[in-house]
Order: sequence, then C-alpha cells, then structure tokens
Amino acid sequence: MLFGKTILVTGVASGIGARTADLAGQMGAEVIGVDVHEPANGSAAFIKGDLSTAAGVADIVAQLPARLDALANVAGLSGNTGIVATLSVNFYGLRTLSEAVVPRLREGGAIVNVASIAGYAWRANLERAKALTGINGFPDVSTIAAEHDLRDEEGYPLSKELLLLWTMRAAHQPLFKERGIRVNAVSPGPVETPILKQFRAVLGDARVESDITRVGRAGTSADIAPAILFLCSDGARWINGANLSADGGLEASINAEVLGF
Repeated sequence: MLFGKTILVTGVASGIGARTADLAGQMGAEVIGVDVHEPANGSAAFIKGDLSTAAGVADIVAQLPARLDALANVAGLSGNTGIVATLSVNFYGLRTLSEAVVPRLREGGAIVNVASIAGYAWRANLERAKALTGINGFPDVSTIAAEHDLRDEEGYPLSKELLLLWTMRAAHQPLFKERGIRVNAVSPGPVETPILKQFRAVLGDARVESDITRVGRAGTSADIAPAILFLCSDGARWINGANLSADGGLEASINAEVLGF
C-alpha cells in the first residue's frame, strides 16, 4: 500500500522517526527525511532542517520535490528544553510545515501527526487548547507563553493537547478537505527511544513507571511505525480526524479509571 509513494518523515535521526523511515523504505516507498541531526543510516534522501522557526520550516519546504503522497510528523522535543522550544517544534512548527506542504501533497494524500497519551487532558483543558490552536501562523511563542502564564513543565503535554485538537480541526478545514487530504494522529504511550530518559526527567519516574506497569511493558519504535504508515497508506482512505492510540491499552486503562467503568 506504500509502493511507489513518496513520504516525508520528520525526526528521522533516531527513535520512531528512524524506524518509520526504514519501514517505509522496506515497503517500497521513497522516503525524504528531515531532522536537525544527520541520521546514522543515510539510505533515504535527507534534508537538514529546523522546525523551531518559520524561517526554518520555509527552508525545508523549499527543498522538497513537487509531489508528495504523505507527511509523517514524527519530530518532537521531550520538554526538557523549555516550553518555548517545545511548543515551537511540537506544535507550531509542525502545523506550519503541514500547511505549507499541502500544494505538494497529491489529492487523497495523508498527514499523520505523532501525538502522545500525554495529551490525554485536552478535554479538561479545552478552552486553553482552543485559544492556543486558534492562533494563526507561526507566532512569537515566548509572548504567548507569557500571556497565558504557561510553565516549562507543561510544555510537552500541552503541545500534544494542542496537536490532538488541531488534528480533528484540520481534518475539516478547507485547506486540507478540498484536496481530500486526511489528517490523523497516532498517540504512543511510553516508548523505549533515546529520549525516554528526558521524558522521565520531565514527567517524573513515577508517572512513567505507572504507565508502563498498566500495560506490562514500554513500547518500541517498531510498535509505533506500522501504525503511522498504515494511516499514510490508501488502506486508511476512510479514516480522517482520528487519533489511533498505539499504547498497549494505556488509554483504555486510564479511561476505565477516570470514567469509572
């Protein structure tokens, strides 16, 4: 279902992004990778790029081919660099790139956003999420953080809350809908990647260990990449605005606890 397709994958230097790019190539896709770091495996076409600024996103887009079939937004920060950098990369940069590549995406193409179970609280924080996703363009994130009294420790979960809400909104925005471009999300639970230690520092060992205990083990990049690529494929042509929890049942467990069933 990916043979002959061209897929843009961000965050290809490590973790889920690296595995997604490798698997897509094995399935017959042409992969274009983006990262701030050079990947160890140089088999795919590579663009060194930075999603943390509007200029950085524009530089990436200028190097892309005229036609793409899918965009896998995998790149992200753990939150250990502060809320400004985290929101810039994990949400505003991701959204800016997604909007900018639309003219290059074929009709019926796909965008897949890697969110997280950490964004679970978007419903509880809906008004804040609506306000922050409602800001157009690539804003001055430091100003936004000050205006909304956002704290550094909120950066990662907040970025994923915004991403989940925007995924549902984008699926019905004319920019994407008029070209039949599907916008979906995949939400992993704890995954054994190079930045898991950073997540432990940001979210706390107790939170991470509790989540792992609920489902029996941490996930791996190999658990997440197939879900991303399924949503990139024509096999998911009737899936739009959805969030696929690739978490070993973690969200189901949390729902049972929070909702009391």
